[in-house]
Amino acid sequence: MLSEDTSGARAVPRTRELASHWVRFVDHGSGPTVVLVHGLMGTLHDWDPQIADLSAHFRVIAVDLPGHGESDKTPGDYSLSAHAATIRDLLVDLGVDSATMVGHSYGGGVSMQMLYLFPEMVDGICLIASGGLGQEVNPVLRAASMPGSGIAIPFAASSVVRGVLGGVLGALKGLRVFTMSAGDRRAWRNFASMSDAPTRRAFLSTARSVIDYRGQTVNATRLLSSFSDKRALLVWGDKDAIIPLAHAHSVRDQMPVGTVIEVVAGAGHFPHLDEPEQFASVFRTFMSSADEHAPPQVGA
Repeated sequence: MLSEDTSGARAVPRTRELASHWVRFVDHGSGPTVVLVHGLMGTLHDWDPQIADLSAHFRVIAVDLPGHGESDKTPGDYSLSAHAATIRDLLVDLGVDSATMVGHSYGGGVSMQMLYLFPEMVDGICLIASGGLGQEVNPVLRAASMPGSGIAIPFAASSVVRGVLGGVLGALKGLRVFTMSAGDRRAWRNFASMSDAPTRRAFLSTARSVIDYRGQTVNATRLLSSFSDKRALLVWGDKDAIIPLAHAHSVRDQMPVGTVIEVVAGAGHFPHLDEPEQFASVFRTFMSSADEHAPPQVGA
């Protein structure tokens, strides 16, 4: 089933009731289907540049995972498997048989879980600064998994504290001591959602399902070699302070033959936002390999 031709139109989010949740999503463009999955605290708006660019070539579906954005935040299962099942249900509801999964950070873990649980629905996979490939993760996220974080987070995310921090950051920027990339600005806006109690509870449930005080607790590397027939691309910023670039290199031998690691110079944890044109070019090249017998040949 094809989406309606939306070339030239603006992508407008919609909501749909699935088996377990109401979810908000965008379904824009036509062509091979690409599903964009955001990370912790994120929303489908983390993909705005990609929705605008890629929908000229592909059918692009981006979703607010349950507990995020404007999707349901009811108490329940916020595991990787539950999120993968929600995406599966949405694709079935939209008449999509299979798609290329694109996951950022936690969304990379969800995308890999889609591949593991529903391999027939996954044509290929693009992991951007993905979780689930090693234990190391930023100490701030480790702290979020610990008892008491539910008290500290609303204080840190309050409008008063954010206002003070925003003023300090603005002053440092004015003095040219500090600059914020597009990814940094998106992360700052996403953090503001933690002032909302239902969103915060869902975040803590989600984070604690994959992170504890030692770091990431879920590792998919042993499973990757089982999917040698799938196309794969890894994209990472060389300045990523959340999940180290070393994770990408460490799993190269477990990835399908032909997998390429695209390192985005100067980018942080959101390389697709810091350098959206570079990401779009690399991703389009990756997708063009779908009709070829040879593995993708994109930049290293």
